[in-house]
Amino acid sequence: MWAHALWARVATFAVAAPLLFAAVGPVSAGHPMTPAFGSDSQVDYIDDFQPDAGGLPALACLHSTPIGCFGADTIRSAYGIPASNDPTVNGTGRTIVIIDAFKNPNIRTDLAHFDGFWNIPAPPSFTILSPFGDPGFDATKKIQRGFSVEISIDVEWAHAVAPGAALVLVQALSEKDVDLVAALRYVVDNNLGDVITQSFGEAESCVDPVVLADQHAAFEEASRLGITVLASSGDQGGARQSCDGTTLVAGPSTPASDPEVLSVGGTKLVAGGSGAYISEAAWNTPMGAMTGGGGASGGGFSALYRRPGYQAPFQKNNKARGVPDVAYDAYFMRGGGFIAVYSGITPPKTNPFGVIVVGGTSSGTPQWAGIVALAGQMAGHRLGSINKALYHIAKSDAYSSAFHDVTAGNNSWGGFPGFDAGPGWDAATGLGTPNVSNLLPLLAAGDDG
Repeated sequence: MWAHALWARVATFAVAAPLLFAAVGPVSAGHPMTPAFGSDSQVDYIDDFQPDAGGLPALACLHSTPIGCFGADTIRSAYGIPASNDPTVNGTGRTIVIIDAFKNPNIRTDLAHFDGFWNIPAPPSFTILSPFGDPGFDATKKIQRGFSVEISIDVEWAHAVAPGAALVLVQALSEKDVDLVAALRYVVDNNLGDVITQSFGEAESCVDPVVLADQHAAFEEASRLGITVLASSGDQGGARQSCDGTTLVAGPSTPASDPEVLSVGGTKLVAGGSGAYISEAAWNTPMGAMTGGGGASGGGFSALYRRPGYQAPFQKNNKARGVPDVAYDAYFMRGGGFIAVYSGITPPKTNPFGVIVVGGTSSGTPQWAGIVALAGQMAGHRLGSINKALYHIAKSDAYSSAFHDVTAGNNSWGGFPGFDAGPGWDAATGLGTPNVSNLLPLLAAGDDG
């Protein structure tokens, strides 16, 4: 009843103005936001891990052709990311802020293990803040285990792409949207960094309008300060979990749907044994015992925000902001996906090194944050909202060299119809995935097309 009434209320606002502004009223206790890798469903515990002669994980998926899972070296090759030991393009002078809920009590050790496996320099600084008190960690609670993994993914992969950037992890008290928005507001009010990455979300219809308005105001302020904000588009195709978590409802995820945010969707990347790029399609893994919980690139059209001007040449729904803006590899199958290293919740006897394979849009969002940090170093200043610049690049002759235009697959999933990938922008993979070496100078120049 409450959720239905809220949906009607926010829909009314959406029709009245290009952006949602909530009426003054009491704020509810908040709904939960969930990690964008689908909590435990998108994790493969590696029980037979042993380091090889070079100290890298000796996993078959790392050495197959085409590659079955990606390490920091092969993903760098596939997307044209500059070498981690290149001081001129490693994010030096930039700061990436990671917002998550709860905590991973082992994150410093996890990052050190990750860096050791992939021969990545330690970050110049790594600050952990809990501005509203210690959120604690209870390994018996699934949501806390999920965010513990999320923290590892976000910290490690942002650092993998931009090893010279400083890292700030801000831990919200809980997964409730009111607490995560409070953490966001703290980051922006204190101007803590140049890039903010968020790999969590919920259905637009579940957010209290007052909380939503506060979130949007924080994103606007971030843009005014020159801070770039990113969010994952979610892992359930054209739908999200309902407010009570019992089913799915059509529509995109917030905060990804906010037009001030760069929304990152997912693909299935195919690369050769050395990481050489071969092809991509929209990520869509069916539910099933062999695939964990499955998932698909989140995408669709907002019921809260009108189409922003930068999307006008690319999609004809002038009443709705389209999601996602860009994409990145998110594919997950048992034995395939991204590598993350952590030790907080892995079985200590069977997995003493804390190595897992993960999937979902969680892995791409912090890597896009790393890309922004690289471009910021190249520019010598913050970039602010880069959405307009990216869409202008997509209108130019540089599009084919700066992006991999993903034209195969769709994000229909969980019984909900989704959207087909196609030339240019689409509601499954956005503008596509980056060819970083070619994209960086365009972003650094503030390309306006």
